[in-house]
Amino acid sequence: MKNINPTTTAAWQSLKDHYRSNKNFNLKEAFAKDPNRAQSLTIQDGDFYVDLSKNLITKETQEKLVSLANECKLEEAINSYFNGKKINATEDRAVLHTALRTRDTTTLVGGNVVAAIESKEKMFAFVDAVNSGEKKAANGQKFDTIVNIGIGGSDLGPVMIYEAMQAYKNEMTLHFVSNVEGDHVEEVIKKINPETTLFVIVSKSFGTQETLTNSTTIRNWFTKKVNAAAVSKHFVAVSSNVQKAVDFGIDQENIFPMFDWVGGRFSLWSTVGMSVALGIGTKNFQGLLDGAYEMDMHFKNSSFEKNIPVQLALLTIWYNNFHNAQSEAVIPYTQYLHRLPAYLQQAIMESNGKSVDRDGNRVNYETGNVVWGEPGTNSQHAFFQLIHQGTKLIPAHFIAFAKAKYNQPDHHNKLMANFFAQTEALMNGKSIEEAKDDLLKAGKSESEIEKLVPFKVFEGNKPTTTLLIDELTPQSLGKLIAMYEHKIFTEGIIWNIYSYDQWGVELGKVLADAILNDIQNSISDAHDASTTQLLQKFYSLNK
Repeated sequence: MKNINPTTTAAWQSLKDHYRSNKNFNLKEAFAKDPNRAQSLTIQDGDFYVDLSKNLITKETQEKLVSLANECKLEEAINSYFNGKKINATEDRAVLHTALRTRDTTTLVGGNVVAAIESKEKMFAFVDAVNSGEKKAANGQKFDTIVNIGIGGSDLGPVMIYEAMQAYKNEMTLHFVSNVEGDHVEEVIKKINPETTLFVIVSKSFGTQETLTNSTTIRNWFTKKVNAAAVSKHFVAVSSNVQKAVDFGIDQENIFPMFDWVGGRFSLWSTVGMSVALGIGTKNFQGLLDGAYEMDMHFKNSSFEKNIPVQLALLTIWYNNFHNAQSEAVIPYTQYLHRLPAYLQQAIMESNGKSVDRDGNRVNYETGNVVWGEPGTNSQHAFFQLIHQGTKLIPAHFIAFAKAKYNQPDHHNKLMANFFAQTEALMNGKSIEEAKDDLLKAGKSESEIEKLVPFKVFEGNKPTTTLLIDELTPQSLGKLIAMYEHKIFTEGIIWNIYSYDQWGVELGKVLADAILNDIQNSISDAHDASTTQLLQKFYSLNK
């Protein structure tokens, strides 16, 4: 890939001038002037209807942003991405989570696709055997509970997918253990029957501190409740370190591979999704892969003007780098996606939270952005106040599904009414005149009106993107997650950063290992004054 500082491009300078000349841009006026605005700024791809028209852009803005993508050689980068080039240069790795869901076995990434297909086939055979009862627990009973032990990408993705697919779950009960906190482990094991539980340990190195600690604690509990000989039938591993997994007591046949060309936060499509496949079945898991592949092809083959991930990424850059917006809200109007914002926090902020460009130089522009959110309508009764009347510009993604999973039209109509109303309210706001009129109709006196009006005014002109999807299915969920993956990639290319390493995660791990040794030996004087004082307080409370 070519390393291009985006701020040196002609398109960037043009966008700066464009921003300055359009500082007073008003959405209500834009819709009044252009009756075709909604149609011209909407992209439809199959079951995805993406309305960009309530953003602070014109067609000219869109054209200039596309010019930026072109100057940053996005098309060449996309080809490198899909063809298995080592675009994760600091770790000398390709970035090929797309190979995990491809249907194109002739692609240039060849051997990696073959390995991905073989690993999926092995996982699917195992999952089908467990779910059918062919593969049994040590006592001959059918497994009825799965416990996934992992952290980061080995937890957030699978948890999010499983929660989203509750309407498709089978009779299996799933639990997830991630935090190294002992209380977390205890709260899970007290809910399960060890004799009918299958434990899935997910760790590429089989040495991640949190995962190995949790796995060891659970194995020790299991051997006391059942016996040590049963470990090989009740524990499986998703790992690259076969020997460590075998040493732990796992049968080599029950070790499923991970690949160094798949980053943890993009690995839910692989054997890392084992627990999800056990919980929803292989047919539905394949649906996730098929939906993601559909978005892969859309991203790879669509023009930038009608490319959903590209357009979403360009909007983020428009707000982040020109409007100085520091964050982006993701608001799914379905409880099924209540873990989506947390998943995207890792996917986006671990990927693009970088301050050094691909040449190793500190950037002189903003990269990354803070991602947060909660489901609607809950969030309307929480942080929407800040979006409506606060001082910060917060672009927001509103995501909803036209069809509900269950026949509750009264509930669904009210949900969707709020979904549509909020983006309209954020755009239109409420003027002083409208606020006065409302208060007058409410019977307020002139003095009361004058006192209350400032608090009743909404500036409006708050940008939102609306994603209306036909129905929440495995396919549409896979497509949605892949959409955000490609959005992340596009942003990284334009910001000229490496999106697929995460060196910032490592420093804390190293220091934690050192401090653990100090805690075990009651040492406190090898640190700064604050840490020393905190350690001493900790020791005094645990005497």
